[in-house]
Amino acid sequence: MRSLWDDAEASQYRGELGLRVYTSRLLGRDRSLVLHGGGNTSVKLARRNLFGDEEEVLYVKGSGWDLETIEESGFTPVRLDAARRLAELPALSDPEMVEQLAIHALRAGAPPPSVEALLHAILPRRFVDHTHADAVVTVTDTADGAERMREVYGDAVIVIPYVMPGFLLARAVFERIAAGTAGMDGAAAATAAAGAGRAAAADGAGGTALPESVLGMVLLKHGIFSFGDTARESYERMIHLVGLAEDYLRARHAWVLDPAAGPGPARAASDPGAPLSPEQAAAVASLRHELSVAADRPLVLTSRRDPRALRFARRPDLDPLALQGPATPDHVLRTRRLPLLGRDVAAYAAAYRRYFEEHAAAAPEPKTMLDPAPRIVLDPELGLLAAGRTAAEAAIAAEIYQHTMDVVERADRLGGYRVLSAAELFEFEYWDLEQAKLRRAGEPPPMAGEVALVTGAASGIGKACVEALLARGAAVAALDVDPRIEGLFPRPAALGLRCDVTAEEQVTGALAVAIAAFGGLDVLILNAGIFPAGRDIAALDLEEWRRVMAVNLDANLILMRQCHPLLRLAPRGGRVAVIGSKNVPAPGPGVAAYSASKAALQQLARVAALEWGRDGIRVNVVHPNAVFDTALWTEERLAARAAAYHLDVEAYRKSNVLGLEVRSRDVAEVAVELCGARFSRTTGAQIPVDGGNDRII
Repeated sequence: MRSLWDDAEASQYRGELGLRVYTSRLLGRDRSLVLHGGGNTSVKLARRNLFGDEEEVLYVKGSGWDLETIEESGFTPVRLDAARRLAELPALSDPEMVEQLAIHALRAGAPPPSVEALLHAILPRRFVDHTHADAVVTVTDTADGAERMREVYGDAVIVIPYVMPGFLLARAVFERIAAGTAGMDGAAAATAAAGAGRAAAADGAGGTALPESVLGMVLLKHGIFSFGDTARESYERMIHLVGLAEDYLRARHAWVLDPAAGPGPARAASDPGAPLSPEQAAAVASLRHELSVAADRPLVLTSRRDPRALRFARRPDLDPLALQGPATPDHVLRTRRLPLLGRDVAAYAAAYRRYFEEHAAAAPEPKTMLDPAPRIVLDPELGLLAAGRTAAEAAIAAEIYQHTMDVVERADRLGGYRVLSAAELFEFEYWDLEQAKLRRAGEPPPMAGEVALVTGAASGIGKACVEALLARGAAVAALDVDPRIEGLFPRPAALGLRCDVTAEEQVTGALAVAIAAFGGLDVLILNAGIFPAGRDIAALDLEEWRRVMAVNLDANLILMRQCHPLLRLAPRGGRVAVIGSKNVPAPGPGVAAYSASKAALQQLARVAALEWGRDGIRVNVVHPNAVFDTALWTEERLAARAAAYHLDVEAYRKSNVLGLEVRSRDVAEVAVELCGARFSRTTGAQIPVDGGNDRII
């Protein structure tokens, strides 16, 4: 663990809030410290209000912001004295705490402050950093975690037994600091703090009597805080404290798990590892179907078959290790309390319902059960699999569990992995604040959790289809022979794959990669095609004819044949949209090969609609015409076709009944909408998107 502070880089940030942003981003860069929105930071500053009065303000990370990318606007300003007084109250529900923090926020439109804002307020140093550092969590996730923390840090940190985050935790720390018990171990401090009560608050300012030798605070089974008088001091104390925990583990041969690969956090978290065989791909797609049925919604399922994941999934003692719970309680929101070992989704769902019923009965208020589907699957053949309502959720769950594997194995080497009880984890999983989020949550995008594959996706109609699918919440595998496809859609929900769709082995490989990334297939959009130069039949070369047929017809047969088993497993039924052409019902001169290939493709689609209906798969065809913002149309070709109809280029663009230009986006919206719920009773349809063509009408 080393400091990433750079004087030149730091000089680009202005003021103490700017440096707070800088060091927060430094923490966020290190995945062994924080993951995906985890951790929080703050700074206490004096400022003058509108009336000229000076007031102390706590700038604390706002909910929804990630430390790696946080801006100044991501810190919510809260009246410091109000936050401290809230922590002095004898009791306060977490929803009331959130409401009060919102009342005392000083910027309209600021994000809700972190639920640990009160804790930041009562810690007396100006800068406070909080992470869920792997090394620290590893040491605390043992049977004797408190004693080990004392071995690591001595009196340099306060050690707090696990308390539910929110008001209860803030109150516990307030009493601990105010009672002057910072240097005691957990049991002695709890006894002293209980006797101190509210009277100890007379010290003021949230308890300012922390010795200068105290650099931070460890929350058992949770994480670590550091604090200091400058941004750099607080940040580098965090690095120092975490480094001590790493050294402690290293000295006990519990840090480096795989000498060949090095420490876990150095791995590429998104590396899927070994490719899936066709049999394994089918197994993943089947598993995704079962998970989606249990969740009562489509889920994305991402796979990791790297040596690390496979070794962990094949441990002979996996059950007692993996079936304890997550490394920190906040992970339960992403990974569920327990992973599924193997593939019996129904048994897992039944066990989850029993877990909910048992603990909900003891809850002080009614709880709404989450769906019972697992979010993490460990399988000796398939490795680590993670499910989510979106591709981003699945990827986050996968990365969190990759870190969890490291924590589990290191803690096991240290003497045994021990985490919170099922009752404590249930309390976090069904926390008031999380239940409120469920009640406030709106409808997900119409294709959330679904997976689509689009061919010819690097430009034109195919590219527009990818964008329309992403806008509707789908995950998309985008195929094209153009190598630019690999970097065209840089987001978690899109996977660009270079693929010649006329080569069956390349299609097989691309499907395996797509299934490893997203778990299956719900929507297939067949768009790839070529439009050769105009040529009369008398001059049409047989080689050119075959080349057009190979791309426009044969490749689509390959794709349909290979995708059919996957589409059968689509939770809402498979859907296929075929991009045809106006040339099917109304061909033009000089395009015999193109027109014949598209006509044959239409017949293939019609037969598929008849055959695949029994599998719940819908097949529809869209017939565009005169879509000139595609790769098929160069300026020269456009001018030549316009001249063939005795029109200038602008008139040719709008040569339809409506007099409107038809764009790739217009075609894509129809094709994608045909794959949506509104057309769930439609198959075998032929829909023109051409502005109206008098020859067809």
